[in-house]
Amino acid sequence: MATNRKFTRRALMRTGLLAGLAGGVLAARTRRVLAALPPTPVQTKGPFYPPELPLDRDADLVRVDGRGEPAKGRVAHVFGRLLGPDGTALKGARIEIWQCDGLGRYHHPADGGGLDPNFQGFGFTETDAEGRWRFRTIEPVPYPGRTPHIHVQVLAPGWEPLISQFYIAGHPLNARDFVRRRLSEAEAARVTSPFDPAPDIEAGAVAASFDIVMGATPRQG
Repeated sequence: MATNRKFTRRALMRTGLLAGLAGGVLAARTRRVLAALPPTPVQTKGPFYPPELPLDRDADLVRVDGRGEPAKGRVAHVFGRLLGPDGTALKGARIEIWQCDGLGRYHHPADGGGLDPNFQGFGFTETDAEGRWRFRTIEPVPYPGRTPHIHVQVLAPGWEPLISQFYIAGHPLNARDFVRRRLSEAEAARVTSPFDPAPDIEAGAVAASFDIVMGATPRQG
């Protein structure tokens, strides 16, 4: 009987230990699920991604190499971080943006090629070790049928490409924009930011911050 009691006590202890371990694993998984960041919503690439990238395609769209004048429009510093769904910073990813110029024209043959030759129209950068990215561009303006927006594409190693758009908080055309209206209220909030005056960054400029969160499933293979 003593042996059985010892065996039973040992089994209960082992069962309790396993239950504790299982509970710990489940709790950790639950914490990971609860901590998952909602992804940046996927939106249309649109018809005006440049068929041929400009020779000058750095992160400063306001100045074009070889031209003496800056782009028309209000300078905007747009920046943020690139994160995985668990909040991990993603470094070494390529971030691209493109938008119409200050006169409402894309630098694309289908839209007439743009009216402002001093606007780069497209730029790219890479995220640093903390997932940070930054562009110097112009505050987006509307063009027929669309609220002001900036297109963004993310090419991160090991992840499916992400294409989305950024919007100005409070702009009166947002509610009527046919692309933005496809988003839920929560999704729209994740790609909308105020473009606030930023004299500490540059005189007369505005600034907007957008964190980009990749989807939950990395690319396989």
